[in-house]
Amino acid sequence: MTNPEPTSHGALTYPVRIEVPAHTKERNRLTSAFRLLLALPHLILVGGPIASAYTVTSGNEDSGLQTGSNGGLLGIAAFVVSVIAWFAILFTGRHPRGLWGFSAFYLRWRVRAIAYVTLLRDEYPPFGEGGYPAELFVVQPDGPRDRLTVAFRLILALPHLIIVSLLGLAWFVTSVIAWFAIVLSGSYPEGLYRFGVGVMRWGVRTEAYLLLLRDEYPPFTLD
Repeated sequence: MTNPEPTSHGALTYPVRIEVPAHTKERNRLTSAFRLLLALPHLILVGGPIASAYTVTSGNEDSGLQTGSNGGLLGIAAFVVSVIAWFAILFTGRHPRGLWGFSAFYLRWRVRAIAYVTLLRDEYPPFGEGGYPAELFVVQPDGPRDRLTVAFRLILALPHLIIVSLLGLAWFVTSVIAWFAIVLSGSYPEGLYRFGVGVMRWGVRTEAYLLLLRDEYPPFTLD
């Protein structure tokens, strides 16, 4: 957990952010070719890209919000933890430190796994904590939490969930194009790389908001 750095204007960035430095050398064509297979253990544990702890469903008999399984096995645990934290915040105004820490741990692991499976980085991610060139920076809130926004968190997050889902479809297409580019030429097109990192940033901010790690409303931006 690291405090966000000041911007050039002295203001703090959004308190949930990721950094993924671009490769400066030719990409690893062999591991890129078999990236999905190599990333399978991480996908089982923490899920794939644009996987939220929640999904929107509808049907003839009922409609609403229900848990999703795209966050992997730890994602299911993170969902349960967020439900417990939701009640704790509503009743006490506080997010139990251990519960917050688990959700942050899960999301940090997800960031590393997503960066690997989407070809943003070639280094194999660690299982759990560990140094990696794709990092999540999130600050634990001080003081009482915003009970009102926590109570209606799923509803408030709906615009982001819709936009991130659409961006995720575009990201899938650009990742396939990047896969061919890397395997054939050893390079990831710069514009596609920036887009992929931007979509991941947006998705991670949305997940952090849903997991109750922060109360500030996420910005609508790829930056």
